[in-house]
Amino acid sequence: MGPARANFFALGAITLWVSLAALGVTLQHVPPFLLTGIALLIGSLVALPLSRFNWRVWRLPWPTLALGVYGLFGYHFLLFMALRDAPPVQANLVNYLWPLGMVAMAPLFLPGTKITRKHLVAAVVGFAGAALAITGGQGLDKLADTPSWGYLWALAAAFVWASYSLMTQRVTAFPTSALGLFGLVSGLLALLCHFGLEPATTLSSRDWLYLIATGLGPLGAAFYLWDAALKRGDARHIGLLSFLTPLGSTWVLLLVRGEALSLSTLGAALLIVGAAWVGTRKD
Repeated sequence: MGPARANFFALGAITLWVSLAALGVTLQHVPPFLLTGIALLIGSLVALPLSRFNWRVWRLPWPTLALGVYGLFGYHFLLFMALRDAPPVQANLVNYLWPLGMVAMAPLFLPGTKITRKHLVAAVVGFAGAALAITGGQGLDKLADTPSWGYLWALAAAFVWASYSLMTQRVTAFPTSALGLFGLVSGLLALLCHFGLEPATTLSSRDWLYLIATGLGPLGAAFYLWDAALKRGDARHIGLLSFLTPLGSTWVLLLVRGEALSLSTLGAALLIVGAAWVGTRKD
């Protein structure tokens, strides 16, 4: 039941992350660091019932806290820099190298873990499906027409999230509810970035409703489910399942925009689901 439960938790996190695209479109007028800061602070509150309001679980070694801030704050900082300096669709594509990174880098961060040909082939096929879902089958010839810095930010973001996910299994064991401290510190840092780098803005009551939904879901509960999955399952398998995220995000955006399902999206579904099935089945 361990691997099955891990996959269940991972799929729960992926489902919540799928909603982030639609919420992001709704809140696109909100400065990104303000959005991230408020959402992460709200997300940190999810830890309270998980810990039964026991603050002692937040007493973590400094290296563990630093890793959490590296993952939550570092990833979102780099991702938003990428979305600012490069076309969002292409930057998002580069960012979704992180599931492939989890599979490929697992042996580097987790001693005793080996990457097999099956995992490597499934990861490449899964990324091809993610690329197809995001680009709609169109070429990426416009990449050369834009500054390269944005893609470097996106590549760095992918590395940060993949390495963070793997390194959580290397540090001293900590309860999943301790992620509330990661979110709290990362949220405060994001708000400092907002006050220093972004213009002041006024939020409506509707904005606050969507911010609460974002904080409780994709920037809150998703992190706890993700950590629970990594504590119980195989990081290589979970990384392959993560290719469902860009596919689901694309479908949600199509639904929100009232657009029809395209053949490219259907093809992406077959590639991603097939890669995840092959990569996670037992030999």
